[in-house]
Amino acid sequence: MSSYKRRISRIVNVGNLPIGGGAPISVQSMTTPPTSDIDAVILQILELEAAGCQLIRVTVADEAAVKVLPRIKSAMTVPLVADIHFDYRLAIGAIDAGVDKIRINPGNIGSKERVKAVLKAARAAHVPIRIGVNAGSLEKNLLQQYGHPSAEAMVASAARHIRICEDFGFEDIIVALKASDVDLMIAANRLFAQQYDYPLHLGVTEAGPPWQGTIKSAIGIGTLLAEGIGETIRVSLTGDPVQEVHAGFEILKSLNLIKKGVTIISCPTCGRADVDIIGIVNELEKRVKHIKKPLSVAVMGCAVNGPGEAREADVGVAGGKHSFLLFKKGEVIDKIPESKVVDRLLEEIEIISAAKEEE
Repeated sequence: MSSYKRRISRIVNVGNLPIGGGAPISVQSMTTPPTSDIDAVILQILELEAAGCQLIRVTVADEAAVKVLPRIKSAMTVPLVADIHFDYRLAIGAIDAGVDKIRINPGNIGSKERVKAVLKAARAAHVPIRIGVNAGSLEKNLLQQYGHPSAEAMVASAARHIRICEDFGFEDIIVALKASDVDLMIAANRLFAQQYDYPLHLGVTEAGPPWQGTIKSAIGIGTLLAEGIGETIRVSLTGDPVQEVHAGFEILKSLNLIKKGVTIISCPTCGRADVDIIGIVNELEKRVKHIKKPLSVAVMGCAVNGPGEAREADVGVAGGKHSFLLFKKGEVIDKIPESKVVDRLLEEIEIISAAKEEE
């Protein structure tokens, strides 16, 4: 596993999922349909769960959303988080409806008394709270004090609401400090991690469309994870939230923070290749999504780096003249025509995966 030394935060349990305390980093996402459209929400939740999502958040914008939360909760196997803005009564209603966690933006939830009313309900139900600080919705007086959204202003916002919680004896807290600016997001989380041991949820908020947003998120989230900071993550993309989950796991896999699924090692192809590496890799990537056990597959186009990479992978191919040598556990076991390479790789991947299941 990863060689990065992790900051050990206190542990907070969200349903049956431990956050912090050295527990594995979890991947979160959020549904996109109106929560009152229960059929659409449940369908998306099932898709997210199938992709491996470990914590799912839904918007609770009105009483209609509160009323359907028990039905949504009963359809899920992972913890349910209620996202609350503006109306503290919705937070209390969501807690009564059985959610596993509440997410509150301190910049818009209202007075200290309203926050305390939510804390009272949360403590009685053993429901943790995520304090969500967003650079785009900081309290007006903090913006006046600091002049603009800064790391110091964001941490001050979190500190203010942590104090309210602690004064009330409530410490089941997870904190998120998000910004669309990667540098700001990194700086705020670093500063917070120096001062507190509460678990941190990491994310570059409003990161953008999938390609751009994945890059920004990988840099922001990945930088902090490489420094040992962060207990749970979300890659916020404008698109299908299932893509967020896949991107989140790829970030964790790239840092060796998890071992899950197929890692494809493939060359960028060049004029030396006499095989269609791009087409083969695209097809292979689609056909291995169902594999859960960790294994590596090399798809290489020529004899320069191909044999070496293929030997080091669990299974791999090195290209020749419209054909490939097939390597397994470092040994050549077959020569395959280009037209059959994906099917043949799939056969070996399934065999290796099945063997790992039995270990």
